[in-house]
Amino acid sequence: MTRTIIIVAAVLLVCYGLFEGRKLIEGPQLTILSPGNGAATSSELITITGIAKNISFLTINDAPAYTDEAGNFIETISPPPGYTVVTVAAVDRFGRRARTEVAFTVLNYCPV
Repeated sequence: MTRTIIIVAAVLLVCYGLFEGRKLIEGPQLTILSPGNGAATSSELITITGIAKNISFLTINDAPAYTDEAGNFIETISPPPGYTVVTVAAVDRFGRRARTEVAFTVLNYCPV
């Protein structure tokens, strides 16, 4: 009986350790929420929003970017008219990298 309890406790401890360590195992994760891929806009300023998890360093178009405690990031850029690709990249504390891109078209805008 005691042996069974020890085995069950050991299995539960290992499972709990794997559950808590999943963030280390998964590596960095990036999701761009807006703008949508393939979107078109006539706005002069574009706000890039998304979620970054399990990261230690984040860049948007090779410029440092920052997240809040929940991993949300917001960056406003002013791209030229035409086809634009924004690259969001991250590195975790073990040097693993993740990268995602969003492409959109900025239509000619007329400042008022």
